[in-house]
Amino acid sequence: MSEVEERKPQEPLHERFVQVLELLQRHRLIEESVARQGSDHQDRVDALVQQQHLAELQQTLAELHPADIAYILEALPLDDRLTVWQLVRVENDGEILLEVSDAVRETLIADMDEHEMIAAAKDLDADELADLAPELPRDVVQGLMESLDDQQREQVRSALSYKDDQVGAIMDFEMVTIREDVTLEVVLRYLRRLKELPDQTDKLFVVDVAGLLKGVLPIKRLLVNDPDCMVHEVMATDPVTFSPDEDGSYAAQAFERYDLVSAPVVEKSGRLLGRLTVDEMVDLIREESESEALNRAGLREEEDIFASVWKSLQNRWAWLAINLITAFVASRVIGLFEHSIEKLVALAALMPIVAGIGGNSGNQTITMIVRAMALDQLSTGNSSRLLRKELGVAFINGVIWGGVIGLVAWLLYDSWSLGLVMTAAMTLNLLLAALMGVLIPMTMVRLGRDPALGSSVLITAMTDSGGFFIFLGLATIFLL
Repeated sequence: MSEVEERKPQEPLHERFVQVLELLQRHRLIEESVARQGSDHQDRVDALVQQQHLAELQQTLAELHPADIAYILEALPLDDRLTVWQLVRVENDGEILLEVSDAVRETLIADMDEHEMIAAAKDLDADELADLAPELPRDVVQGLMESLDDQQREQVRSALSYKDDQVGAIMDFEMVTIREDVTLEVVLRYLRRLKELPDQTDKLFVVDVAGLLKGVLPIKRLLVNDPDCMVHEVMATDPVTFSPDEDGSYAAQAFERYDLVSAPVVEKSGRLLGRLTVDEMVDLIREESESEALNRAGLREEEDIFASVWKSLQNRWAWLAINLITAFVASRVIGLFEHSIEKLVALAALMPIVAGIGGNSGNQTITMIVRAMALDQLSTGNSSRLLRKELGVAFINGVIWGGVIGLVAWLLYDSWSLGLVMTAAMTLNLLLAALMGVLIPMTMVRLGRDPALGSSVLITAMTDSGGFFIFLGLATIFLL
């Protein structure tokens, strides 16, 4: 039975979270009572708190998986978070620090002393320690490195030498290697002597005396073939492999494409360095998805929902400032046509429709383009064709839905010419939205930036200003 199954709570996680909140609330009420009553009842009430609510809370936390505790910590305000953090079992600290978001991890580490940090990290695997090391003080990292053996120390240094988004930074060093010149029976006896297999072990890695990868032996082949067969007779000699300097997102795509559970990471020389596992790929995909969603909204980094006002302000102000500038530009576009709006008040009621539909269409286009880029499906050879396709979709949508709103405008204001202007403006703004939806992410990539960065803000700015200008301009020319 796995560790997750052993610690699986009998109640849904949300119910456990509510239970934790109730216990924290009782704890606060008693603390407030102590403050009001003075020192006469201090000892008695303190003992009651320790024996009842905090003990019950500690027992509740002990029954949860570290990932579930991480979820609860992220959902608590800072004071309650630190109270719960002090009640977590020490042996779970390292796993929890790996599970929480970067912003929350910062608050937890700030509450720990050097000895607590070392105790939390000392039992982590080399790849996990490499993930946590950048967040720890230099003295703590140095102390941890000195406590490792030569092999572990080299593994940590190897993982730290790569960028966060490279395969080398997320590979796992826990794997089982075997030789090709032994029988399957020998391999089976070797496996039985191991205390346990590394998580996500679906294959064994076949190497020679120099550590060069010769192939992989899937566990299912090991189990169904004759024990007297040699490893080289049944192993797969052409496994999917990755280089440590490859982009992690490409590896994640390969895992999805080939339904991989694990895969070897090798140097150019063919020497086996480590492996990638599906759980690491799931974490990477989730992190990239969250990062893309944040970038699209113009947020610079993941934010602790209970962060201080100042920190939240620092994270959000940049794109809000850009949005303010673009909104001002849109207002000035409207200002150019003040006389037109005064003469035909219907324009003021109809122009938000043109801008709003254009913004929605542009966001649809930009989402498709960013996804295509993430999957490496967009290149210089097909970008022009994709642009023509998006313009075609925008034109047809503009004619159809512009015609519908044009008909409504005709019926409401008894002006067929206003209806035609509405249809034309809708069509032109959707074409503009499609054009910008393709060009904005492509331009971001050319500038070396994330194509999703501020995309929602930029496309809305373009379709607002463009939509107002097109609609009011056409109305000025043909209606007044």
